[in-house]
Amino acid sequence: MRQVLFGLTVAAALALGACGGNSGTGTQPAAGGASGTVSAREVSGVGTALVDPAGRTLYFADQENGSEIRCRTGCLRFWTPLTVAAGTTPLAGSGVAGDLATVHRPDGSVQVTYRGKPLYTFSLDQGAGSAKGNGVQDSFDGTDFRWHAASVSGAPSTAPTDTGGGY
Repeated sequence: MRQVLFGLTVAAALALGACGGNSGTGTQPAAGGASGTVSAREVSGVGTALVDPAGRTLYFADQENGSEIRCRTGCLRFWTPLTVAAGTTPLAGSGVAGDLATVHRPDGSVQVTYRGKPLYTFSLDQGAGSAKGNGVQDSFDGTDFRWHAASVSGAPSTAPTDTGGGY
C-alpha cells in the first residue's frame, strides 16, 4: 500500500512539475486557435467529451455552478482550471454548439464555463484521450467533490466511473 501511495504521490508531483512556468491556475489557449477553446471528441471509456485545445478531457464538479467556485488551494494540486486571458471570449470548436462563458476566480483569473459549469483538467490524466478523473470523489478545504467528464449535453458522463478516489 505504501508503494502505491508513494507512486501516486510521485506521479502527481511529476504532473504538476510539467506545468513549467505556468502559474498553476490554468491553461491559456490561443485566441482563434484552429480547434477553439473547447471542442468535442471521442474519449475512450467516456464517449464524446469536451476537451481543451491540447485534447485533454475537461471535467466539472457537481458542487460548482456559475460563479460558485469551490475548487481552491488544495484542490488545484489535481484539478487545473481552464482559463483564458481577461477580455477573451472562449471559442466553441468542433462539435460544440455554444454555451461557453467565463467566470472570475477568487485569484483573479478568468475560467471557462460550459452551460454554467466551470471546466478543469485532471493532473493525473496522461495526455489527450485520458479520462482518469471521471467519477472521482475527493475532498478539499471542507468540500466533498464529485467530478465528471464534461459532455456536449452538459450532463454528467454516463460511462462507468471511478469510485475508488482516483488517486
